[in-house]
Amino acid sequence: MKTILIRPLITEKMTEITERENKYGFVVDYDANKIEIAKAVEKKFNVNVLAVNTIRNKGKTRTQFTRRGRFTGKTPRYKKAIVTLKEGQTIDLLGEV
Repeated sequence: MKTILIRPLITEKMTEITERENKYGFVVDYDANKIEIAKAVEKKFNVNVLAVNTIRNKGKTRTQFTRRGRFTGKTPRYKKAIVTLKEGQTIDLLGEV
């Protein structure tokens, strides 16, 4: 069984959206679909999920110039999920994860 939820997404922007719209962000497995994400959140946090929005971020190529030459690398690709919960339900991300 693959791990669907990798870590919560805790940024200034996501915190503001959580307070205003009752939506929570997670970094999830790149191949997970919306149904799997909703089931994983419901099972782990015991809440009702109304909607799931996903965003796939491709890795970027980065170049670093040093005395010894040029090094190129790639940042990792990842997928974010924004989960909308039923009114009145919350997730304590800092306490549980």
